[in-house]
Amino acid sequence: MNSIMTCQGICKSYGSGEMTELVLKRVDLEFFQGQASVLIGPSGSGKTTLLSILGCLLAPSEGQLLIDNQPVNFSDKSSLTEVRRQKLGFIFQHAQLLPFLTIEDNLAIIGRNAGMTDDDIQQRLDNLLARLELKAMRYKFPAQLSGGQRQRVAIARALLHRPSIVLADEPTAALDWHTGKTVVELLLEQARLEQAVLVVVTHDTRMLPLFDRILSIADGILTEQQQTAAVDNIFYTQP
Repeated sequence: MNSIMTCQGICKSYGSGEMTELVLKRVDLEFFQGQASVLIGPSGSGKTTLLSILGCLLAPSEGQLLIDNQPVNFSDKSSLTEVRRQKLGFIFQHAQLLPFLTIEDNLAIIGRNAGMTDDDIQQRLDNLLARLELKAMRYKFPAQLSGGQRQRVAIARALLHRPSIVLADEPTAALDWHTGKTVVELLLEQARLEQAVLVVVTHDTRMLPLFDRILSIADGILTEQQQTAAVDNIFYTQP
């Protein structure tokens, strides 16, 4: 497998002097093409902080992030914008769609920002809307969709420009178990089809068996769990 993204000694701290809080402690991690990872840990453990660094939304205090073996320059805003537009797809807890644009326009703007041609945008739109069962929603506005439908649109938006890295921060937090599981399965299916790196933050341990790799953060320290052992320890309840 090809290495797509690498963390080298990444630390993140807030404050200064005696008030300094170290949120991430020397994270060394490599992500490979087509690999789906889930990131778990208690609230305040550093999950969202790490995801924000991976998404080039937050600069590390120490260490280096490499994408396609090239160091990310967090001090160069134009370079960061280009990386986010070309290589990254980000799904937030809530879909965060532009309410004044139709679903088609919410998706098309991502393609235009990435430099895709109009023909490629339309072909990609048609394909994703069909796969995610959203064709009937194409000309509707976000307020006319259910929560699950909006999250499927958010998945389509994150994947439209064929990014090599897809990141999702609690994408099922506002959804019931059945809808949330469907959303994650759709995300996994599409990300693997595109051979993208996928990293999902979740509190729902029932999702763990769906992923290739389980990463855990506690007190800013990241460890990798063995998938079989972690799955065996999950307590399943009826939804």
